[in-house]
Amino acid sequence: MIHQPVIDTGRPVASILCGLVGQGIAGSRSPEMHEGEARALGLTMVYRILDAEVMDYDANALPQLLPMLRAMGFDGVNVTHPFKQAVIPLLDSLSDAAKALGAANTILFRNGKAHGDNTDWSGYRAHFLAGLGDRRRDRVALIGAGGAAAAVGYAHLDLGATHLTIVDPAADRAAALTDRLGALFPMAKVKTATTAAEAIVGADGVVQTSPIGMESHPGLPFDPDLLHQSQWVSDIIYFPLQTALLAAAEAKGCATLNGGGMAVMQAAHAFALFTGTESDSQRMLADFARATEQRAAA
Repeated sequence: MIHQPVIDTGRPVASILCGLVGQGIAGSRSPEMHEGEARALGLTMVYRILDAEVMDYDANALPQLLPMLRAMGFDGVNVTHPFKQAVIPLLDSLSDAAKALGAANTILFRNGKAHGDNTDWSGYRAHFLAGLGDRRRDRVALIGAGGAAAAVGYAHLDLGATHLTIVDPAADRAAALTDRLGALFPMAKVKTATTAAEAIVGADGVVQTSPIGMESHPGLPFDPDLLHQSQWVSDIIYFPLQTALLAAAEAKGCATLNGGGMAVMQAAHAFALFTGTESDSQRMLADFARATEQRAAA
């Protein structure tokens, strides 16, 4: 069983320097979430976007990038697509969550070492319960098998899913995640599908964890005609909040859940790890919603 992140209450520091490592993340709202909560708590934080597309690096450069960030004084970084799994062998230690899931979305630099954690699974779990917690969730289709998929799949199995079907264009990656989650939850039936249609048919709901639908990866991850109005659809993408998939699912009559709440809740847990100070997740959710409305009105 993976527990919620443990807060190192012995840390706060006068000034915190953090960032986000990922690809195509220019639209990320992580800086405003972290810096806004820091201001509310009377802390000083600078949170930088470290976009692989802008800085021209890839997974092969991570062994140089992480020590460089540590040497530059970063207290920690969040990690997003496509590096959550690639960073694992580069870290000195892992939380139980990161070890079980094989993915880290939060790295802490402490005493010359890099420690990996995962707040995606607990952030998604809290978000799902708040938004679709009253929906049937015995059978879940998981689109994508990357680092975020591991966290989301774990969250649904932890919530009691009895069947989890995983599909990904990379068959070996889907098989690896199936084996990992199946070993963690031997009482559930975790299997790999070869097509989205195979995964979605008969499912109570569908979780979309691939990058397809992001501003940097526009499009649909599968044909929305595969959906039935009795199903729910959850997309973990949050820029944009309303992806093409969610719009199509709503048109079909499906209950939907965007990625905003997961983004906020995983950030709230990561913030506590970075700063040693517990965040106010409800305030962060309210700030996120208000900023979203302001952007839409602009």
